[in-house]
Amino acid sequence: MTDGPGDGLMTPLEASRQVIRLVRAHKDDARHHHGCSPGTIARAERELGLTFPPSYRLLIEEFGTWEVPPTEFLGVYRTGLAGDVLLGSVAETLDARAAGLPPELMVVLLDDVWIRVVLDTSRPDANGEYPVFAWNPGVVDGGLMERLADSYGEFALAACRRMLT
Repeated sequence: MTDGPGDGLMTPLEASRQVIRLVRAHKDDARHHHGCSPGTIARAERELGLTFPPSYRLLIEEFGTWEVPPTEFLGVYRTGLAGDVLLGSVAETLDARAAGLPPELMVVLLDDVWIRVVLDTSRPDANGEYPVFAWNPGVVDGGLMERLADSYGEFALAACRRMLT
């Protein structure tokens, strides 16, 4: 995969590492929570019945969840107000399933344009990465899907670069 002109070949994990560097380098423009423990990540995967791809897992381990305004990247986190409930991707995916989201899709971002950005866990590549789609629940027969990226790392890096550079 190439990330753009002159970037050369980049793995999804390297793209996620670049997201981490970008978010940390732009402290005035980006915010993040504390990372998730392996136990919290395992619980999130159990509650969803899905496995996180490596590039998404790395970012959740590092940040839990993060924001590069105006975009909030859904990770996994808890708040004092919500108690033990896992928020972010877990809560949004479970809520979207009630609106017809197919069980193999995982919500990773909410957007005014795309409605929900999802990972399609039924299409893993050789490295366990999933393609990223925009899912519009208003379309009959499972929603309308538009492919946005080959991996979460690629998607997150492109989005962060647009907003931070």
